[in-house]
Amino acid sequence: MERTTTAAAVAALLAAAALGLAPHQAQAAAPAPAAAPAASPAASPELRFHDIPGSGGITLKGNVFTPADAADGRKYPLIVLPTSWGMPQIEYIAQARKLADSGYVVVSYTSRGFWLSGGEIEVAGPPDIADVSGVIDWALAHTPADADRIGLGGVSYGAGISLLASAHDPRVKAVVALSGWADIIESIYSGRTQHLQAAGMLGAAGYLTGRPGPELETILGDFLGSRLEKEQAMIEWGRKRSASEQVDKINANGAAVMLGNAWGDTVFPPNQYAKFFEELTGPKRLEFRPGDHATAEASGLLGLPNDTWTNAHRWFDRYLKGERNGIDTEAPVQLKSRSTGGYEGYADWKSVGSGGSERLALSDSEHVFANVDSGANGGILFLSSVLDQFAKAPPTASVPLLPRAFAAVWQSGRYDEARRIRGTVALHTTVTPTRSDGTFVAYLYDVGPLGIGKLVSNAPYTFHGRTPGQAFGVDLELFSTAYDVPAGHRLALVVDTVDPLYIEHNPTGAQLTFSSPRTDPSYVSVPLREQ
Repeated sequence: MERTTTAAAVAALLAAAALGLAPHQAQAAAPAPAAAPAASPAASPELRFHDIPGSGGITLKGNVFTPADAADGRKYPLIVLPTSWGMPQIEYIAQARKLADSGYVVVSYTSRGFWLSGGEIEVAGPPDIADVSGVIDWALAHTPADADRIGLGGVSYGAGISLLASAHDPRVKAVVALSGWADIIESIYSGRTQHLQAAGMLGAAGYLTGRPGPELETILGDFLGSRLEKEQAMIEWGRKRSASEQVDKINANGAAVMLGNAWGDTVFPPNQYAKFFEELTGPKRLEFRPGDHATAEASGLLGLPNDTWTNAHRWFDRYLKGERNGIDTEAPVQLKSRSTGGYEGYADWKSVGSGGSERLALSDSEHVFANVDSGANGGILFLSSVLDQFAKAPPTASVPLLPRAFAAVWQSGRYDEARRIRGTVALHTTVTPTRSDGTFVAYLYDVGPLGIGKLVSNAPYTFHGRTPGQAFGVDLELFSTAYDVPAGHRLALVVDTVDPLYIEHNPTGAQLTFSSPRTDPSYVSVPLREQ
């Protein structure tokens, strides 16, 4: 929803600087004169900055690239790019220029409530969706855009808005949604647990770069304040902003949808995108790569070679220009493992764990005291997954040294052959609490010969209103991943009760017991790729 880190902002500004532009300029500079008549440079796409009418009478700050060879009376396919959370209108300027170079009219605008655009932050609410249609209307009236060839795209917040807009505007023929969300509740409230660092960062960035509306202020306060009596209202608010709730409309409109995300996205974890992808019935593509929120797309915002953006351009070319470039004949699910450099293609998400699943029995009963961080955790927002992306250095823990009073630990035997984990690891266990409310976090580690565990995946789980001393079953999906466990290593499941990524709900002195009843054994199911 946001790419508001300093690095992302600098990237966008550098992209503009590389093109010799400044936000206040009304038009791109003219091409430099040729050194000799025989070396006349190719014309550049024309850039203009515009005030664009938004819904409800506000003004959106936007910019427009048109092809350099635009001829009177000729129409060109249109791509609209809403900005990410907290980003100004120059965010996509490098990619917009490339698209215009290949024959598109490209309109990018600062989403309402941010920077110099009018209105308040609505978090992809109805006014944001109406803005998209309003920008399309404006582009059709003021640029050589073709009403029959319209695409939407964006990163993070722009991706979420684009997906929702495709449910409401049947003119949209293609969507590229990168590092976005389809289910906002599943993204930041998975396992009924608030994702503290993600929500806190979003809130802070909203106040720094925009104007949160009263509804957002209330929702954010209730969410971070753990006001359980407001839970249903918060869920309903999120459903109205989730494309997964409007998938039937998206399917009916028939837009071709490309989704891209990172395995370690700490804002919008990959599970919710994978589930949404399976519900789409039109042309579709799903790409997962190593990294964190929007890091897979970041270099492309500088105009550097980037396979995420390359495929985005190919997607638009296929479904807006009709080019037979082969993207529609490739396997629709493309994954890059966190452990290797190549892509793997699958027919659908269900085929990702095509090698079956390995079930690890959690036969021993484990008892833990709550309220203490054992040392096992999911890392730090952005930093940990970026280290995993570029240095293959995920969060680690010394599994033999984890304090057993505060962490439950189960380990497999050493593997003679490598295990290629692909998809969603699932935990089934039985929990007996001493208090009615509580939180625990499950972690799957790849444990080497020295006992150092590298984090494979994790997920939180929170319960409320349970009877103390009474056992209940839990089924928990960990965040989807693609990770190779080397031969000679083992897997370890660790459960503790405190993680800086999440808000925990364990009363002081609470204890949890994890057991494996004979009639309902506990286990971890690990999906594997075919050898």
